[in-house]
Amino acid sequence: MTQQTGGTAVGGSTEARVSDPPQHRYSAAIAHEIEPRWQARWEAEGTFHAANPTGPLVDPERAALPRCVVLDFFPYPSGAGLHVGHPLGYIGTDVFSRYQRMTGHNVLHTIGFDAFGLPAEQFAVQTGTHPRVTTLANMEIIARQLRRMGMDHDPRRAVATIDPAYYRWTQWIFTTIYESWYDDRVDAARPVAELIAAYGSGAVPTPDGRPWA
Repeated sequence: MTQQTGGTAVGGSTEARVSDPPQHRYSAAIAHEIEPRWQARWEAEGTFHAANPTGPLVDPERAALPRCVVLDFFPYPSGAGLHVGHPLGYIGTDVFSRYQRMTGHNVLHTIGFDAFGLPAEQFAVQTGTHPRVTTLANMEIIARQLRRMGMDHDPRRAVATIDPAYYRWTQWIFTTIYESWYDDRVDAARPVAELIAAYGSGAVPTPDGRPWA
C-alpha cells in the first residue's frame, strides 16, 4: 500500500488536496477595498478631465498638449444596466485613452446614452412607467457601473440623445438635408427654395420637360 503527501495517493488512488489560496491574489474582497478609494480620488482630483483652451473647462497647461478624442459607443438605457458584452468594447478604448494620456496627450474620453427609439418605449411598456423616468434611472445605473469598472471617462462631457441641447442639432441636420438638393453642376448642396425658383422661372428645365407651374 502506498501513501504519499502533497499530491496525495492513498491506496493507489489520487486524491486532490485543497491548498491554501495563493498569496497576493487580487480577490473580489481586495478589489472592493482598494478600487472605490482610488475611484473617489480620481473623481475628486479630476484625473480624467479633458481641458478646453477657453471657457468654463479651461486649463491652459493641459489644453496646450496634443489632443486625442475617444467617444465610446452609446449604450441603450432601455434596460436596468449594462450586460457582459459592454466591457469588451469599453476596456479597449479605456486602455487606448490611458496610453495616450500617459504619453502626454490631452485626452477627451467620454460616453453618451442612446435614449430614443423603440427599446426605451418597450421597456416603459413593460414596467408601466413613463419612458423618461425609466430612461433617467437607467442612465444613473449605467454611469455608476461604468465608474465601478474604473473607466477613465470625463463625466462632465457625457451626453444623452434626449437632451434638447443634443437633439436640436440632429434635428437641424435632418431638416437641413430635407431642405437641400444636390446640384451636380457645382458638386454641392443648395437650398431647395433656389431649385423651385429656378424651375418656376424656366432657368432650369424640369426632368421631364413639363412646365413647373
